[in-house]
Amino acid sequence: MLRLLDIHKSFMGVKALAGVSLNILPGQVHAICGENGAGKSTLMHIISGSLQPDQGEIHLHEKPIHLATVEESGKHGIAIVYQDRTLAPALSVAENIFPGSPPLNRFGLIDASAMNALARELLDQLSLQAIDPSMLVEQLSPARQQMVEIARALATRPVLLILDEPTASLTGPETNALFKVITKLRDAGTAIIYISHRMQEIALIADKVSVLRDGHYQGSFDVGTIDTGFLVQKMVGRILNATKYTSDVQPKIIFRVANFSGRGFSEISFDLHAGEIIGIAGLEGAGRTELVRTLIGDLQPSGGTIELKGRTVRFSHPADAVANGIAYLPENRKKTGLFPDQDIRSNIVVGETGPVWYDAERTVATANTLKSLVKISCRSVFQPVTELSGGNQQKVLLARWINLDPDI
Repeated sequence: MLRLLDIHKSFMGVKALAGVSLNILPGQVHAICGENGAGKSTLMHIISGSLQPDQGEIHLHEKPIHLATVEESGKHGIAIVYQDRTLAPALSVAENIFPGSPPLNRFGLIDASAMNALARELLDQLSLQAIDPSMLVEQLSPARQQMVEIARALATRPVLLILDEPTASLTGPETNALFKVITKLRDAGTAIIYISHRMQEIALIADKVSVLRDGHYQGSFDVGTIDTGFLVQKMVGRILNATKYTSDVQPKIIFRVANFSGRGFSEISFDLHAGEIIGIAGLEGAGRTELVRTLIGDLQPSGGTIELKGRTVRFSHPADAVANGIAYLPENRKKTGLFPDQDIRSNIVVGETGPVWYDAERTVATANTLKSLVKISCRSVFQPVTELSGGNQQKVLLARWINLDPDI
C-alpha cells in the first residue's frame, strides 16, 4: 500500500536518513524500532508530510505522491499520533478530536451535541467511559491526553495510522484497550506503523518489524521468526552478551527521606546510599513525579524531613537543590528542561556559574567532550538544540548534569 524508496534526509549536514526503503501493507501492524537518533521519528515526519525528503520517492496504492504538508497527508488517509502532545489544552475533548471538521447543523454552525456524541463513540472504543467529551483537555492526566490524541486520529478513519511511542505514558489497562483497537483496525484492513522501544510490545502486537540504525535501514523481519536478542543486535550493531554486574553501593547514607508527604503522596521514607540506584515505580497519577519535584523544591512538602549527608535540608527552589549537588532530569524536556532558543553548547553549560561561563573556548571544549561521551548526533555544538531528534535532546540534558558532577 505505502512504499518508501531510497529516502534521504539531512539536517544542517547531519545525515538523519540514508537510503531507507520500506513497504507497508494493508491489514498489517508494522513496527519500526531503533536506538535514539536512529531516524525513526524523522521517517514518520516525512510520511506524515511535516518534513520533506531530500531524495527518494513515496508511493501510495502504487502511485507516486508528494506529501508537502500534514493536511496533504491527511487527504490521502494518513494519520499520525506524535510522541509529543499536540492538543489544545483550553479546548474541550470533543473540540480536540474534531479540530478541522466538526459536524455542522442545518444552519452551517457547529453542532456541539452531535460532536460530543461522535466523540463519545470514539472514547468508548478506547475504554474511556470516564472521560466527558465536554471537559477541557487541561483537566486530563497526561496518559488520558495521549488517548485523546489517538481518538483524534481514529476520527479521520485513516487507511494508514502511525503511532509514535503510543504507550509511553499509558497504564496497563489503557495499553490493553489500545491494543484491542489496533487489532480491530488491522483486521478491518488498516495499515499501522507502530514505533516503540519496547520489545515485548512489538512481539505482542506487530506482524512485521523494520530496524533503523544511525539512519540506515537494517532490514524487515516477520515478528514470529525472530527473538529479542536478534532484534537488539540489529539495533545496536553488535551482540550483547550477558553481563555480570557488581554492586557499587557504599555503606554511607547520603540522602535520607523520612515520613515525607506532599501533593499526591504521603509518608514516603527511604535511604539512598552512595553508589546506589533507587527506582520509583507506579501507575500514572500515583505520585511519582510529584514526589521527585517536591524533593528538589519545585513543589513544597506538607510534612516529613530530608537529610543530605547527615544535614537536615529543605529546598525552596530547584536551584537550591542544584547548589547542593542534586540534579533533576525532568519528565517533559521541552517544557521544563531545554532552552529551545539556544544551541547545544549553551544548553549543556548553562548550569555553570562564575567566570568559566564567559570562557568561550572552555565551554566549547566542555560541550564537545560531553557530546562525545553521551554520543549526541549533531553537526556541531553550535547547532540549535531544536534541530535534534528527541533522543538527542534528552542526551543534551543528561550532558548538562554530568557536567555539574552531582552527588545525586
